[in-house]
Amino acid sequence: MSFPRLQTEWDEIELEYQQLQETHKVYRQKLEELTSLQSTCSSGISKQRKSLKDIRHSLNKSIPKCDEKELEVLKDIKIQIIEKENVFFEMESYLPKKNGLYLSLVLGNVNVTLLSNQAKFAYKDEYEKFKVFMTIILLFGAITCLFFLNYRVTDELFNFLLVWYYCTLTIRESILMCNGSRIKGWWVSHHYVSTFLSGVMLTWPEGQMYQMFRSQFLAFSIYQSFVQFLQYYYQSGCLYRLRALGERNQLDLTRASSLGCGEDSLLSCLSFSLAIFGSSTTRSLCFAWQDMKTVRSGRYSCWASPSLCCSRVISSPL
Repeated sequence: MSFPRLQTEWDEIELEYQQLQETHKVYRQKLEELTSLQSTCSSGISKQRKSLKDIRHSLNKSIPKCDEKELEVLKDIKIQIIEKENVFFEMESYLPKKNGLYLSLVLGNVNVTLLSNQAKFAYKDEYEKFKVFMTIILLFGAITCLFFLNYRVTDELFNFLLVWYYCTLTIRESILMCNGSRIKGWWVSHHYVSTFLSGVMLTWPEGQMYQMFRSQFLAFSIYQSFVQFLQYYYQSGCLYRLRALGERNQLDLTRASSLGCGEDSLLSCLSFSLAIFGSSTTRSLCFAWQDMKTVRSGRYSCWASPSLCCSRVISSPL
């Protein structure tokens, strides 16, 4: 390369470097402004909530002393208070907040709030893909352990995979809750229980009771994984159409439901109950449905059968 051409390229690199420095300087200034705005919004929301709490308390005291016209005004104020609280919830989903106890123990004081709708939806979508990917792996893992590899080592690997899967779900769902997903507390808590009960399966000592239950456990694992895959396939399509119609939030999730001992923790709950009581018969099956017209609330009915295995896939997004 000739010297003039080398000098030209170096000058171009130097110019780009100077522009990059200026851009980064502007970025840091904007970042400081963003941090300042976040703090202002967070403190403003806290102040507003405290004021609304005081007003609600005063309203409750004033109701017995008011006439009909004043009662109408107070009722309208109560409605507006509820609307404001819903708006505050949406605002907080875009503001940094302290992690809950579980995330603080696992991740420490790390800000897990995603600032854009695109980032939130991308994380939610990746969570959904993770669930269906792991469901397929667990399905093939259970088939392999049941029909091909009757070894305690492979059983331990499968049970360890269950523990890791449920632990990962609890972390990801806690992060989604920090970003505005309306996941109910019981939904995350039953995954905590699933983690513990899967750990019971992992540490169950080798013996006659373990061998008696092993085939039932793996057979039910196959059944559950297959049903959950069908549920994901059906519910994801329902959520896509509902989001397109503006009926559902973009952070609503598909839900794997094998009702009985508590949603998809049924597998682990069944394992635990049989381990304790030494039952040799599986007697838990759930039949669930949800009409598309009542997709927001959901209706369930469970029944038991000693031998029949039948299920209707439900649509019950969170």
